[in-house]
Amino acid sequence: MSVPSTAADDISVAPRAVRTLIVVLLGFLMLPMSMSGAGVAVPRIGAELHTSGPEAQWIVTAYFLTASSLMLVAGSLGDVIGRRRIYRIGAVAYLVGSLAAGLAPSIEVLLAARVVTGFGAAGVMAGGGAIIGATFTGSARTRAFAAMGTIGGLGLALGPSLSGWLIDGLGWRLGFGLFAVPGLVLFMGTWLMGETRAASRPRIDATGAVTFIGGLAALMLAVTQGPARGWAAPEVLGILATALILFAAFIAVERRTANPVLHLSVLSQPRFVGWLLAAATMSFGFGGILAFLPSYLQDPVGLDAGQAGLVMMLPTLPMMVLPLIGSRLINRGVSPRLLITAALVVLSAGNAWLTVLHPTMTILEVAGPLVVTGAGAGLAAGIIDAQAMNEVSAAQVGMAAGMLNTVRGSANALLLALFGSTLVALLASKLGSTDLAGQVATGNLPDLPDAAFLAAQLTSTWRVILTVLASLCFLAAMIASLLLRGASHDDRRQSG
Repeated sequence: MSVPSTAADDISVAPRAVRTLIVVLLGFLMLPMSMSGAGVAVPRIGAELHTSGPEAQWIVTAYFLTASSLMLVAGSLGDVIGRRRIYRIGAVAYLVGSLAAGLAPSIEVLLAARVVTGFGAAGVMAGGGAIIGATFTGSARTRAFAAMGTIGGLGLALGPSLSGWLIDGLGWRLGFGLFAVPGLVLFMGTWLMGETRAASRPRIDATGAVTFIGGLAALMLAVTQGPARGWAAPEVLGILATALILFAAFIAVERRTANPVLHLSVLSQPRFVGWLLAAATMSFGFGGILAFLPSYLQDPVGLDAGQAGLVMMLPTLPMMVLPLIGSRLINRGVSPRLLITAALVVLSAGNAWLTVLHPTMTILEVAGPLVVTGAGAGLAAGIIDAQAMNEVSAAQVGMAAGMLNTVRGSANALLLALFGSTLVALLASKLGSTDLAGQVATGNLPDLPDAAFLAAQLTSTWRVILTVLASLCFLAAMIASLLLRGASHDDRRQSG
Protein backbone atom coordinates (compact mmCIF):
# COMPACT_ATOMS: atom_id res chain seq x y z
CA MET A 1 0.00 0.00 0.00
CA SER A 2 1.30 3.45 -0.96
CA VAL A 3 1.77 6.07 1.69
CA PRO A 4 1.84 9.82 1.37
CA SER A 5 5.11 11.00 -0.07
CA THR A 6 7.37 13.29 1.92
CA ALA A 7 6.74 16.94 1.11
CA ALA A 8 9.67 18.78 -0.37
CA ASP A 9 10.43 22.33 0.70
CA ASP A 10 13.26 22.55 -1.82
CA ILE A 11 12.52 21.30 -5.33
CA SER A 12 16.20 20.95 -6.16
CA VAL A 13 16.90 18.23 -3.55
CA ALA A 14 13.98 15.96 -4.46
CA PRO A 15 14.49 14.30 -7.88
CA ARG A 16 11.12 12.51 -7.76
CA ALA A 17 9.44 15.80 -6.93
CA VAL A 18 11.06 17.37 -10.00
CA ARG A 19 9.84 14.52 -12.25
CA THR A 20 6.38 14.75 -10.74
CA LEU A 21 6.25 18.49 -11.32
CA ILE A 22 7.33 18.09 -14.97
CA VAL A 23 4.57 15.57 -15.72
CA VAL A 24 1.91 17.67 -14.00
CA LEU A 25 3.07 20.81 -15.81
CA LEU A 26 2.85 19.01 -19.15
CA GLY A 27 -0.79 18.26 -18.40
CA PHE A 28 -1.45 21.89 -17.49
CA LEU A 29 0.15 22.93 -20.79
CA MET A 30 -1.67 20.57 -23.15
CA LEU A 31 -5.18 20.52 -21.68
CA PRO A 32 -5.74 24.29 -21.67
CA MET A 33 -4.21 24.37 -25.15
CA SER A 34 -6.81 21.89 -26.38
CA MET A 35 -9.60 23.80 -24.66
CA SER A 36 -8.73 27.24 -25.98
CA GLY A 37 -8.05 25.94 -29.47
CA ALA A 38 -11.57 24.57 -29.81
CA GLY A 39 -12.91 28.12 -30.17
CA VAL A 40 -10.88 28.63 -33.35
CA ALA A 41 -12.33 25.45 -34.88
CA VAL A 42 -16.01 26.34 -34.33
CA PRO A 43 -16.61 28.11 -37.68
CA ARG A 44 -15.05 25.25 -39.70
CA ILE A 45 -16.87 22.56 -37.73
CA GLY A 46 -20.15 24.42 -38.04
CA ALA A 47 -19.78 24.66 -41.81
CA GLU A 48 -18.81 20.97 -42.28
CA LEU A 49 -21.31 19.46 -39.84
CA HIS A 50 -24.11 21.88 -40.74
CA THR A 51 -24.64 23.49 -37.37
CA SER A 52 -24.39 27.00 -35.95
CA GLY A 53 -25.31 29.19 -33.00
CA PRO A 54 -25.61 27.69 -29.50
CA GLU A 55 -25.33 24.11 -30.82
CA ALA A 56 -21.97 24.87 -32.41
CA GLN A 57 -20.71 26.54 -29.22
CA TRP A 58 -21.53 23.33 -27.32
CA ILE A 59 -18.33 22.00 -28.89
CA VAL A 60 -16.55 24.20 -26.35
CA THR A 61 -19.20 24.17 -23.62
CA ALA A 62 -19.56 20.36 -23.43
CA TYR A 63 -15.91 20.08 -22.44
CA PHE A 64 -16.26 22.65 -19.68
CA LEU A 65 -19.58 21.31 -18.46
CA THR A 66 -18.24 17.80 -17.97
CA ALA A 67 -14.88 18.80 -16.56
CA SER A 68 -16.27 21.28 -14.06
CA SER A 69 -18.99 18.88 -12.89
CA LEU A 70 -16.45 16.18 -12.11
CA MET A 71 -13.40 18.03 -10.76
CA LEU A 72 -14.48 18.24 -7.12
CA VAL A 73 -15.36 14.55 -7.13
CA ALA A 74 -12.08 13.67 -8.88
CA GLY A 75 -10.05 15.64 -6.35
CA SER A 76 -11.82 14.14 -3.35
CA LEU A 77 -11.52 10.61 -4.77
CA GLY A 78 -7.81 11.24 -5.18
CA ASP A 79 -7.52 11.85 -1.44
CA VAL A 80 -9.06 8.41 -0.86
CA ILE A 81 -7.87 6.09 -3.67
CA GLY A 82 -4.71 7.91 -4.77
CA ARG A 83 -4.05 11.15 -6.61
CA ARG A 84 -1.75 9.54 -9.16
CA ARG A 85 -4.43 6.95 -9.95
CA ILE A 86 -6.99 9.69 -10.65
CA TYR A 87 -4.45 11.48 -12.86
CA ARG A 88 -3.79 8.26 -14.77
CA ILE A 89 -7.49 7.54 -15.38
CA GLY A 90 -7.93 11.11 -16.59
CA ALA A 91 -5.05 10.80 -19.06
CA VAL A 92 -6.59 7.69 -20.63
CA ALA A 93 -10.02 9.32 -20.97
CA TYR A 94 -8.45 12.41 -22.49
CA LEU A 95 -6.63 10.26 -25.04
CA VAL A 96 -9.80 8.37 -26.03
CA GLY A 97 -11.91 11.53 -26.23
CA SER A 98 -9.39 13.32 -28.44
CA LEU A 99 -9.24 10.41 -30.89
CA ALA A 100 -13.04 10.13 -31.00
CA ALA A 101 -13.40 13.87 -31.64
CA GLY A 102 -11.06 13.67 -34.62
CA LEU A 103 -13.08 10.80 -36.13
CA ALA A 104 -16.57 12.12 -35.33
CA PRO A 105 -18.97 11.76 -38.32
CA SER A 106 -21.65 14.06 -36.86
CA ILE A 107 -22.14 16.88 -34.39
CA GLU A 108 -23.76 14.44 -31.93
CA VAL A 109 -20.73 12.14 -31.91
CA LEU A 110 -18.39 15.12 -31.65
CA LEU A 111 -20.24 16.43 -28.61
CA ALA A 112 -20.10 12.98 -26.98
CA ALA A 113 -16.35 12.88 -27.62
CA ARG A 114 -15.94 16.29 -26.04
CA VAL A 115 -17.78 14.98 -22.96
CA VAL A 116 -15.26 12.12 -22.68
CA THR A 117 -12.40 14.59 -23.13
CA GLY A 118 -13.86 16.74 -20.35
CA PHE A 119 -14.03 13.66 -18.11
CA GLY A 120 -10.33 13.13 -18.73
CA ALA A 121 -9.54 16.79 -18.10
CA ALA A 122 -11.22 16.60 -14.70
CA GLY A 123 -8.91 13.77 -13.62
CA VAL A 124 -5.75 15.39 -14.95
CA MET A 125 -6.44 18.91 -13.68
CA ALA A 126 -7.80 18.03 -10.23
CA GLY A 127 -5.33 15.16 -9.79
CA GLY A 128 -2.41 17.30 -10.93
CA GLY A 129 -3.21 20.17 -8.57
CA ALA A 130 -3.64 17.74 -5.67
CA ILE A 131 -0.34 16.01 -6.47
CA ILE A 132 1.52 19.34 -6.35
CA GLY A 133 -0.24 20.32 -3.13
CA ALA A 134 0.73 17.01 -1.51
CA THR A 135 4.30 16.95 -2.82
CA PHE A 136 5.43 20.47 -1.93
CA THR A 137 5.03 22.74 1.09
CA GLY A 138 6.04 26.25 2.07
CA SER A 139 7.83 28.45 -0.46
CA ALA A 140 8.42 25.43 -2.73
CA ARG A 141 4.64 24.99 -3.00
CA THR A 142 4.26 28.65 -3.94
CA ARG A 143 6.90 28.31 -6.66
CA ALA A 144 5.42 25.05 -7.96
CA PHE A 145 1.92 26.51 -8.28
CA ALA A 146 3.36 29.64 -9.89
CA ALA A 147 5.01 27.41 -12.50
CA MET A 148 1.65 25.70 -12.97
CA GLY A 149 0.00 29.08 -13.53
CA THR A 150 2.65 30.09 -16.05
CA ILE A 151 2.38 26.83 -17.99
CA GLY A 152 -1.43 26.83 -17.87
CA GLY A 153 -1.55 30.39 -19.15
CA LEU A 154 0.91 29.52 -21.88
CA GLY A 155 -1.28 26.60 -22.93
CA LEU A 156 -4.38 28.80 -23.04
CA ALA A 157 -2.59 31.40 -25.13
CA LEU A 158 -0.87 28.97 -27.52
CA GLY A 159 -4.01 26.90 -28.08
CA PRO A 160 -5.71 29.19 -30.61
CA SER A 161 -2.49 29.68 -32.58
CA LEU A 162 -1.56 25.99 -32.67
CA SER A 163 -5.11 24.97 -33.52
CA GLY A 164 -5.28 27.67 -36.18
CA TRP A 165 -2.17 26.29 -37.87
CA LEU A 166 -3.45 22.73 -37.63
CA ILE A 167 -6.89 23.69 -38.97
CA ASP A 168 -5.46 25.66 -41.90
CA GLY A 169 -2.92 22.97 -42.79
CA LEU A 170 -4.53 19.68 -41.79
CA GLY A 171 -8.21 20.34 -41.03
CA TRP A 172 -10.13 20.55 -37.76
CA ARG A 173 -10.21 16.77 -37.27
CA LEU A 174 -6.46 16.49 -36.82
CA GLY A 175 -6.65 19.66 -34.73
CA PHE A 176 -8.55 17.55 -32.18
CA GLY A 177 -7.10 14.10 -32.85
CA LEU A 178 -3.46 15.01 -32.41
CA PHE A 179 -4.09 15.87 -28.76
CA ALA A 180 -4.33 12.13 -28.14
CA VAL A 181 -0.51 12.12 -28.23
CA PRO A 182 -0.05 14.21 -25.08
CA GLY A 183 -2.74 12.07 -23.45
CA LEU A 184 -0.52 9.04 -24.03
CA VAL A 185 2.56 10.91 -22.77
CA LEU A 186 0.75 11.90 -19.56
CA PHE A 187 -0.37 8.31 -19.01
CA MET A 188 3.18 7.02 -19.39
CA GLY A 189 4.51 9.83 -17.20
CA THR A 190 2.50 8.67 -14.20
CA TRP A 191 5.07 5.92 -13.65
CA LEU A 192 7.59 8.65 -12.80
CA MET A 193 5.39 9.87 -9.92
CA GLY A 194 4.97 8.60 -6.41
CA GLU A 195 1.45 7.86 -5.16
CA THR A 196 -0.06 10.14 -2.51
CA ARG A 197 -3.32 9.88 -0.59
CA ALA A 198 -4.74 10.66 2.82
CA ALA A 199 -3.41 8.51 5.68
CA SER A 200 -6.76 6.73 6.11
CA ARG A 201 -8.97 5.22 3.39
CA PRO A 202 -12.57 5.72 4.48
CA ARG A 203 -15.62 4.74 2.48
CA ILE A 204 -16.15 6.73 -0.73
CA ASP A 205 -19.03 9.21 -0.58
CA ALA A 206 -20.86 7.91 -3.67
CA THR A 207 -24.18 9.56 -2.83
CA GLY A 208 -22.52 12.94 -2.36
CA ALA A 209 -20.66 12.55 -5.65
CA VAL A 210 -23.79 11.68 -7.63
CA THR A 211 -25.91 14.48 -6.16
CA PHE A 212 -23.16 17.08 -6.70
CA ILE A 213 -22.47 16.06 -10.30
CA GLY A 214 -26.18 15.95 -11.09
CA GLY A 215 -26.92 19.27 -9.43
CA LEU A 216 -24.07 21.15 -11.10
CA ALA A 217 -24.82 19.65 -14.51
CA ALA A 218 -28.52 20.53 -14.19
CA LEU A 219 -27.71 24.09 -13.14
CA MET A 220 -25.44 24.68 -16.12
CA LEU A 221 -27.89 23.02 -18.50
CA ALA A 222 -30.59 25.43 -17.29
CA VAL A 223 -28.25 28.38 -17.83
CA THR A 224 -27.53 27.29 -21.40
CA GLN A 225 -31.22 26.84 -22.22
CA GLY A 226 -32.61 29.85 -20.34
CA PRO A 227 -31.61 32.65 -22.73
CA ALA A 228 -32.88 30.80 -25.82
CA ARG A 229 -36.08 29.22 -24.44
CA GLY A 230 -36.93 31.86 -21.86
CA TRP A 231 -36.30 31.66 -18.13
CA ALA A 232 -40.00 31.12 -17.46
CA ALA A 233 -40.26 28.18 -19.88
CA PRO A 234 -41.56 25.04 -18.08
CA GLU A 235 -38.58 22.91 -19.14
CA VAL A 236 -36.08 25.50 -17.88
CA LEU A 237 -37.89 25.92 -14.57
CA GLY A 238 -38.02 22.13 -14.23
CA ILE A 239 -34.26 21.81 -14.75
CA LEU A 240 -33.59 24.59 -12.23
CA ALA A 241 -35.87 22.90 -9.70
CA THR A 242 -34.00 19.64 -10.26
CA ALA A 243 -30.68 21.41 -9.63
CA LEU A 244 -31.95 22.94 -6.39
CA ILE A 245 -33.30 19.60 -5.15
CA LEU A 246 -30.02 17.83 -5.93
CA PHE A 247 -27.93 20.53 -4.25
CA ALA A 248 -30.16 20.39 -1.17
CA ALA A 249 -29.72 16.61 -1.09
CA PHE A 250 -25.96 17.06 -1.51
CA ILE A 251 -25.74 19.41 1.48
CA ALA A 252 -27.83 17.05 3.62
CA VAL A 253 -25.62 14.09 2.68
CA GLU A 254 -22.36 15.98 3.30
CA ARG A 255 -23.47 16.96 6.79
CA ARG A 256 -24.02 13.33 7.79
CA THR A 257 -21.24 11.40 6.06
CA ALA A 258 -17.92 10.73 7.77
CA ASN A 259 -15.86 11.36 4.61
CA PRO A 260 -17.73 13.90 2.48
CA VAL A 261 -16.82 14.88 -1.06
CA LEU A 262 -16.80 18.46 0.20
CA HIS A 263 -16.11 19.36 3.82
CA LEU A 264 -18.69 22.12 4.20
CA SER A 265 -16.64 23.68 6.99
CA VAL A 266 -14.16 25.07 4.45
CA LEU A 267 -16.95 27.20 2.97
CA SER A 268 -17.35 28.91 6.33
CA GLN A 269 -13.76 30.15 6.09
CA PRO A 270 -13.87 33.63 4.49
CA ARG A 271 -10.29 33.43 3.19
CA PHE A 272 -10.83 30.13 1.38
CA VAL A 273 -14.06 31.49 -0.12
CA GLY A 274 -12.13 34.61 -1.16
CA TRP A 275 -9.66 32.51 -3.13
CA LEU A 276 -12.53 30.57 -4.71
CA LEU A 277 -14.09 33.87 -5.81
CA ALA A 278 -10.75 34.98 -7.24
CA ALA A 279 -10.47 31.72 -9.20
CA ALA A 280 -13.98 32.15 -10.61
CA THR A 281 -13.33 35.79 -11.53
CA MET A 282 -10.11 34.90 -13.33
CA SER A 283 -12.04 32.35 -15.40
CA PHE A 284 -15.01 34.45 -16.43
CA GLY A 285 -12.86 37.54 -16.94
CA PHE A 286 -10.71 35.75 -19.52
CA GLY A 287 -12.66 32.71 -20.75
CA GLY A 288 -15.21 34.49 -22.94
CA ILE A 289 -12.57 36.44 -24.81
CA LEU A 290 -10.52 33.30 -25.31
CA ALA A 291 -13.42 31.24 -26.66
CA PHE A 292 -15.36 33.77 -28.73
CA LEU A 293 -12.93 36.46 -29.91
CA PRO A 294 -11.26 34.14 -32.49
CA SER A 295 -14.58 33.90 -34.35
CA TYR A 296 -14.94 37.70 -34.39
CA LEU A 297 -11.37 38.08 -35.65
CA GLN A 298 -12.13 35.77 -38.57
CA ASP A 299 -15.42 37.39 -39.53
CA PRO A 300 -16.04 40.34 -39.63
CA VAL A 301 -12.38 41.40 -39.12
CA GLY A 302 -11.23 39.10 -41.94
CA LEU A 303 -8.32 37.13 -40.50
CA ASP A 304 -7.87 33.45 -41.31
CA ALA A 305 -7.75 30.83 -38.56
CA GLY A 306 -3.97 30.92 -38.28
CA GLN A 307 -3.84 34.71 -38.06
CA ALA A 308 -6.60 34.76 -35.46
CA GLY A 309 -4.62 32.24 -33.45
CA LEU A 310 -1.52 34.42 -33.63
CA VAL A 311 -3.46 37.41 -32.32
CA MET A 312 -4.69 35.28 -29.42
CA MET A 313 -1.05 34.63 -28.50
CA LEU A 314 -0.76 38.22 -27.30
CA PRO A 315 -1.78 37.35 -23.71
CA THR A 316 1.12 34.87 -23.70
CA LEU A 317 3.70 37.54 -22.95
CA PRO A 318 2.49 38.57 -19.48
CA MET A 319 1.27 35.06 -18.64
CA MET A 320 4.77 33.68 -19.15
CA VAL A 321 6.34 35.89 -16.49
CA LEU A 322 3.74 37.28 -14.07
CA PRO A 323 2.87 34.03 -12.23
CA LEU A 324 6.50 33.56 -11.23
CA ILE A 325 6.88 37.24 -10.35
CA GLY A 326 3.76 37.01 -8.19
CA SER A 327 5.11 33.99 -6.30
CA ARG A 328 8.45 35.74 -5.68
CA LEU A 329 6.69 38.80 -4.34
CA ILE A 330 4.66 36.67 -1.92
CA ASN A 331 7.75 34.75 -0.76
CA ARG A 332 9.38 38.13 -0.08
CA GLY A 333 6.51 39.28 2.10
CA VAL A 334 4.14 41.13 -0.23
CA SER A 335 0.49 40.69 0.78
CA PRO A 336 -1.33 38.04 -1.28
CA ARG A 337 -4.52 40.02 -0.70
CA LEU A 338 -2.97 43.10 -2.31
CA LEU A 339 -1.67 41.12 -5.29
CA ILE A 340 -4.93 39.31 -6.06
CA THR A 341 -6.96 42.52 -5.75
CA ALA A 342 -4.60 44.23 -8.18
CA ALA A 343 -4.77 41.27 -10.58
CA LEU A 344 -8.58 41.28 -10.72
CA VAL A 345 -8.70 45.06 -11.19
CA VAL A 346 -6.26 44.74 -14.11
CA LEU A 347 -8.46 41.98 -15.55
CA SER A 348 -11.42 44.35 -15.33
CA ALA A 349 -9.46 47.07 -17.11
CA GLY A 350 -8.55 44.70 -19.95
CA ASN A 351 -12.19 43.81 -20.59
CA ALA A 352 -13.17 47.47 -20.50
CA TRP A 353 -10.39 48.43 -22.90
CA LEU A 354 -11.40 45.72 -25.39
CA THR A 355 -14.63 47.62 -26.09
CA VAL A 356 -12.56 49.50 -28.71
CA LEU A 357 -13.00 46.52 -31.05
CA HIS A 358 -14.51 47.16 -34.48
CA PRO A 359 -14.68 45.28 -37.82
CA THR A 360 -11.71 47.06 -39.41
CA MET A 361 -9.43 47.11 -36.38
CA THR A 362 -5.74 46.37 -36.66
CA ILE A 363 -3.68 43.97 -34.58
CA LEU A 364 -2.10 46.97 -32.84
CA GLU A 365 -5.51 48.16 -31.66
CA VAL A 366 -6.38 44.85 -30.03
CA ALA A 367 -2.87 44.18 -28.68
CA GLY A 368 -3.13 46.49 -25.67
CA PRO A 369 -6.42 45.10 -24.31
CA LEU A 370 -5.30 41.49 -24.76
CA VAL A 371 -1.93 42.05 -23.08
CA VAL A 372 -3.58 43.80 -20.12
CA THR A 373 -6.18 41.04 -19.81
CA GLY A 374 -3.42 38.43 -19.93
CA ALA A 375 -1.51 40.35 -17.25
CA GLY A 376 -4.45 40.22 -14.87
CA ALA A 377 -5.08 36.54 -15.52
CA GLY A 378 -1.38 35.69 -15.29
CA LEU A 379 -0.82 37.39 -11.95
CA ALA A 380 -3.93 35.73 -10.51
CA ALA A 381 -2.99 32.29 -11.86
CA GLY A 382 0.35 32.32 -10.10
CA ILE A 383 -0.94 32.85 -6.57
CA ILE A 384 -4.50 31.50 -6.16
CA ASP A 385 -3.86 27.76 -5.80
CA ALA A 386 -0.96 27.90 -3.37
CA GLN A 387 -2.74 30.40 -1.13
CA ALA A 388 -5.98 28.41 -1.15
CA MET A 389 -4.06 25.22 -0.28
CA ASN A 390 -2.62 27.04 2.73
CA GLU A 391 -6.16 27.29 4.13
CA VAL A 392 -6.78 23.50 4.35
CA SER A 393 -5.13 20.51 6.03
CA ALA A 394 -2.71 18.19 4.23
CA ALA A 395 -5.38 15.47 4.03
CA GLN A 396 -7.73 17.83 2.17
CA VAL A 397 -5.47 19.04 -0.65
CA GLY A 398 -7.27 16.85 -3.20
CA MET A 399 -10.62 18.26 -2.19
CA ALA A 400 -9.22 21.80 -2.31
CA ALA A 401 -7.68 21.25 -5.75
CA GLY A 402 -10.93 19.75 -6.98
CA MET A 403 -12.95 22.63 -5.56
CA LEU A 404 -10.69 25.24 -7.15
CA ASN A 405 -10.87 23.54 -10.53
CA THR A 406 -14.63 23.02 -10.16
CA VAL A 407 -15.08 26.72 -9.54
CA ARG A 408 -12.85 27.60 -12.49
CA GLY A 409 -14.53 25.11 -14.79
CA SER A 410 -18.04 26.04 -13.66
CA ALA A 411 -17.30 29.73 -14.13
CA ASN A 412 -15.96 29.00 -17.61
CA ALA A 413 -18.88 26.77 -18.56
CA LEU A 414 -21.46 29.20 -17.23
CA LEU A 415 -19.72 32.11 -18.90
CA LEU A 416 -19.46 30.33 -22.24
CA ALA A 417 -23.10 29.34 -22.12
CA LEU A 418 -24.26 32.80 -21.08
CA PHE A 419 -21.82 34.60 -23.38
CA GLY A 420 -22.87 32.61 -26.44
CA SER A 421 -26.58 32.58 -25.63
CA THR A 422 -26.64 36.27 -24.75
CA LEU A 423 -24.69 37.14 -27.89
CA VAL A 424 -27.24 35.28 -30.02
CA ALA A 425 -30.24 36.60 -28.09
CA LEU A 426 -29.16 40.24 -28.31
CA LEU A 427 -28.35 39.86 -31.99
CA ALA A 428 -31.68 38.15 -32.64
CA SER A 429 -33.52 41.07 -31.05
CA LYS A 430 -31.75 43.39 -33.48
CA LEU A 431 -31.84 41.21 -36.59
CA GLY A 432 -35.24 39.58 -36.11
CA SER A 433 -33.90 36.06 -36.81
CA THR A 434 -32.39 33.60 -34.36
CA ASP A 435 -30.86 31.53 -37.18
CA LEU A 436 -29.17 34.57 -38.72
CA ALA A 437 -28.01 35.71 -35.28
CA GLY A 438 -26.47 32.27 -34.69
CA GLN A 439 -24.50 32.47 -37.93
CA VAL A 440 -23.26 35.98 -37.21
CA ALA A 441 -22.29 35.18 -33.61
CA THR A 442 -20.13 32.20 -34.64
CA GLY A 443 -18.16 34.03 -37.32
CA ASN A 444 -20.16 33.02 -40.37
CA LEU A 445 -21.54 36.35 -41.62
CA PRO A 446 -23.58 35.80 -44.80
CA ASP A 447 -22.22 37.43 -47.96
CA LEU A 448 -25.12 39.87 -48.27
CA PRO A 449 -25.40 43.55 -49.26
CA ASP A 450 -26.08 44.40 -45.62
CA ALA A 451 -22.99 42.56 -44.30
CA ALA A 452 -21.62 45.83 -42.90
CA PHE A 453 -24.84 46.31 -40.93
CA LEU A 454 -24.56 42.78 -39.51
CA ALA A 455 -20.94 43.41 -38.50
CA ALA A 456 -21.93 46.64 -36.77
CA GLN A 457 -24.67 44.89 -34.81
CA LEU A 458 -22.27 42.14 -33.76
CA THR A 459 -19.72 44.72 -32.61
CA SER A 460 -22.20 46.72 -30.53
CA THR A 461 -23.39 43.50 -28.88
CA TRP A 462 -19.79 42.53 -28.04
CA ARG A 463 -19.26 45.93 -26.42
CA VAL A 464 -22.28 45.52 -24.16
CA ILE A 465 -21.11 42.11 -22.96
CA LEU A 466 -17.53 43.29 -22.37
CA THR A 467 -18.75 46.24 -20.32
CA VAL A 468 -20.77 43.90 -18.11
CA LEU A 469 -17.77 41.58 -17.68
CA ALA A 470 -15.49 44.48 -16.73
CA SER A 471 -17.98 45.64 -14.10
CA LEU A 472 -18.33 42.14 -12.61
CA CYS A 473 -14.56 41.69 -12.41
CA PHE A 474 -14.15 44.97 -10.54
CA LEU A 475 -16.95 44.12 -8.12
CA ALA A 476 -15.45 40.68 -7.48
CA ALA A 477 -12.06 42.26 -6.79
CA MET A 478 -13.56 44.40 -4.05
CA ILE A 479 -15.45 41.49 -2.48
CA ALA A 480 -12.41 39.19 -2.59
CA SER A 481 -10.31 41.86 -0.90
CA LEU A 482 -12.81 42.03 1.96
CA LEU A 483 -12.92 38.24 2.35
CA LEU A 484 -9.13 37.93 2.48
CA ARG A 485 -8.65 40.18 5.49
CA GLY A 486 -6.99 38.57 8.48
CA ALA A 487 -4.26 35.95 8.91
CA SER A 488 -4.10 32.82 6.77
CA HIS A 489 -4.62 29.33 8.17
CA ASP A 490 -0.87 28.66 7.83
CA ASP A 491 0.01 31.86 9.71
CA ARG A 492 -2.40 31.03 12.52
CA ARG A 493 -1.07 27.48 12.75
CA GLN A 494 2.56 28.65 12.93
CA SER A 495 1.80 31.32 15.55
CA GLY A 496 -0.08 28.72 17.61
